[in-house]
Amino acid sequence: MTAPADMNDFNKQVVDEFRANDGVVGGYFEGKNVLLLTTTGAKSGEPRLSPLVYTTDGDRYVVAASMGGAPKNPAWYHNLVANPKVTLEVGTEKFEATATVIADRAERDRLYAGMVAHAEGFADYEKKTDRLIPIVVFER
Repeated sequence: MTAPADMNDFNKQVVDEFRANDGVVGGYFEGKNVLLLTTTGAKSGEPRLSPLVYTTDGDRYVVAASMGGAPKNPAWYHNLVANPKVTLEVGTEKFEATATVIADRAERDRLYAGMVAHAEGFADYEKKTDRLIPIVVFER
């Protein structure tokens, strides 16, 4: 899949580096787990590609819809709520998965703490916004 035309330059560079280095990315993402999420645009029906930091919980992949602490959820979150069937790229592996937004507050908080432990910046994102940052898990 080629990068969508509307993908910003930063994300395109991350995607290119990810694919060139078997899922390893440097710079801001150095030392962090990164996956590529492909959703289906809720309005357009077109594929949308997003690089995201993730952790795992058993065999589930966990991401936070933080958008850096912005006041609204990211577009990829809106897309997967509309269509939870997604494609993930993790390392050299590409596979279909199903997204689930974690509704239980205690489980959400536990998983978010795991995100903070993996990448400390997630603690700052919660402080920057009034919204509760959603946690999404992906399962094969």
